[in-house]
Amino acid sequence: MTTVTASALHVSPDGRPPFTVAYERKGSGEPVVLLHGIGHHYQAWEPVFSVLAASHDVIALDLPGFGASPALPDGVPYGMTSVVPLLTDAFAALGVERPHVVGNSLGGLLALELGLTGAARSVTALSPAGFWTEAERRYAFGVLMGMRAGAKALPQPVVEALARSAAGRAALTSSIYARPGRRSPAAVAAETRALREAPGFTATLAAGRGPGVLFQHDIPDIPVTIGWGSRDRLLLPRQGLRAKRVIPGARLVRLPGCGHVPMNDDPALVARVILDTVAPTGS
Repeated sequence: MTTVTASALHVSPDGRPPFTVAYERKGSGEPVVLLHGIGHHYQAWEPVFSVLAASHDVIALDLPGFGASPALPDGVPYGMTSVVPLLTDAFAALGVERPHVVGNSLGGLLALELGLTGAARSVTALSPAGFWTEAERRYAFGVLMGMRAGAKALPQPVVEALARSAAGRAALTSSIYARPGRRSPAAVAAETRALREAPGFTATLAAGRGPGVLFQHDIPDIPVTIGWGSRDRLLLPRQGLRAKRVIPGARLVRLPGCGHVPMNDDPALVARVILDTVAPTGS
């Protein structure tokens, strides 16, 4: 399949308003879709993108209202019951049927929901949302709102200056990375901008409040892997044990030394976890 970089996908689903998502696509083989977390963008997957694309058709999406994807049309909510069908529509527009879906944080919860609806042939969820207690949810949302406030308060030239040092990158991103010094200055500056400018941030966070966002269903018919960083400071690793109880057939993998966004902290390990999940299906 021809490589497509930083493209805009215009989706016109039947009976719903049209919307647009940005994406990057590379490789050939069985399709693998990558979904980032709240406030992030598809470039979060850069550390593992090329490894996965060596054997698969890999598509990294900017979720609606994040990265280069514009906000959803007026009146279209950002909750699971709205966004999951939109992602299924996006898969169809991309010409892929039942891709393997890999997600981190919010993207992990979306991946699980897609698996539950039959829209994914396997799911790899890295530190997925939806397995918290109410106290843990409030803590995580408080951290996220603090990160957003900090990103909005700092002018971009200041962010770029901070990102040039390991200490500055730690100050900007240590809530999500265990090893922030490994992230490049340009990547840290870009993702801080993405967090600051995301038009879907507030509505998505609002949609995540309350018990309705908890994931409470088994997914017995497809391969499911739950990966959790041992140094995740946003969604604490004990939430992985709850995920295993909800989805008893899932493979629960500890990611030693990794934070909430583990792709940057240990790309080789994360790539192997994903490839081990997608390999056995053959369908």
